[in-house]
Amino acid sequence: MKKGQIYEGIAIEVDFPDKATVLTKETDKDGNENEYKVMVKGALQGQTVRYVLQKARAGKCKGRLLEVLKNSPEETSKPACSHFGICGGCTYQTLPYQAQLELKKNQVLKLLGTVLEEGSYIFDGIFPSPCEWGYRNKMEFSFGDEYKGGPLSLGLHKKGSIHDIINASGCKIVNNDYTKVLDCIRRHFASRNIPHYNKNTHTGILRHLLVRRAASTGEMLIALVTASGMEESLGLGQLGKELGNLELEGTITGFLHIINDGLGDVVKSDETRIIYGKDWITEEILGLKFRISVFSFFQTNTKSSEVLYNCVRNYITGKPAGVVFDLYSGTGTIAQIIAPVAGKVTGVEIVEEAVMAAKQNAADNGLFNCNFIAGDVLKVLDEIKEKPDFIILDPPREGINPKALKKIGGDIKAPGMVYISCKPTSLARDLAELKKYGYKVERVCCVDMFPQNGNVETICKLTHIK
Repeated sequence: MKKGQIYEGIAIEVDFPDKATVLTKETDKDGNENEYKVMVKGALQGQTVRYVLQKARAGKCKGRLLEVLKNSPEETSKPACSHFGICGGCTYQTLPYQAQLELKKNQVLKLLGTVLEEGSYIFDGIFPSPCEWGYRNKMEFSFGDEYKGGPLSLGLHKKGSIHDIINASGCKIVNNDYTKVLDCIRRHFASRNIPHYNKNTHTGILRHLLVRRAASTGEMLIALVTASGMEESLGLGQLGKELGNLELEGTITGFLHIINDGLGDVVKSDETRIIYGKDWITEEILGLKFRISVFSFFQTNTKSSEVLYNCVRNYITGKPAGVVFDLYSGTGTIAQIIAPVAGKVTGVEIVEEAVMAAKQNAADNGLFNCNFIAGDVLKVLDEIKEKPDFIILDPPREGINPKALKKIGGDIKAPGMVYISCKPTSLARDLAELKKYGYKVERVCCVDMFPQNGNVETICKLTHIK
């Protein structure tokens, strides 16, 4: 096999996340048939695909998917979205939802099987999302053009491209209010000939659009991200009026203008201006209310997050949960949901804005047994004198810093622990370390937060074996 050549093959297996093993047969110049296994991201098991070989060395081959030549026998659903296959957002729309759940469950169990003995824990199954469509409560869109020199577009990156932007109008994993907002904003700036920001030349103005919509209240927060300059030409006051005239199911309660002059293609704020309304929305989960700002971490699927938090609460019930540490606590959602079944909950989060929001949310909900500390988990744990009866871990995708994991598992040694992971590969690695510190996995379940997509949440209940 040669790099840059185009090949065909059948996907025989799919590992997390969306990494398909494609079996390719090739006849050499002597007439001998050779088989190669190539990792091609985005293919589904049973599909016949065409791909270009990107890497072929040390027995490892990697290709980039070009085309699906023949569907898998399991693909019995028609794509709901006209952008499916072009947009890089969804991968499983042609799989019936039950098949999606089965695929994710098997991927997680396979990964856990690399570090846990079969039969050593109870698997409580995978819980489906209450909503298969229109479930996302936050989206980050980019300005650009669908092709070089094309008209202004506002949406998501084309699959396999860092430049081309597909208009996300009609996206099926968000509420239809998103489409109306996107169309309105794109028309406004196209009529004024406002250029999008070019990542190569660092010229232009329009960069990103962040939209949050609370599933329970319908409140929407819209944040336009631009480079500085041309403020008068943007016509944001007029745009605010146009947005206010839209017929929406929900209500736009805040419109923000964020200035970002950084060179990297990362959404951040050098300055935030409120065009009108407020800079947060209110979401309700399991009877509690939460203020969510534009950059707050909050689970993207509100209804599934209720399922997830119930699972966490059930895994804690029955254990001595007097003092609970919620590490990597974000805006304190889990800490507050656990508070009624705990004596005291201490949340630790490195993002100061999130900690401020957590304190405000706890006060609004009348929860006075919650304490939130801003700082790095590794350092803060040395400063807390109390010893926890239970630890909740909900780390970033890449898992827990090894030094922090040693402190959590090797030094503190809480009797019980719940680990929530959105990346099972990181989870498997960390569970292997926690085993060394005397922890045993008792129960595991999965919660699907991302229908039509390859990601899944996994929850593990652990007990320290003395």
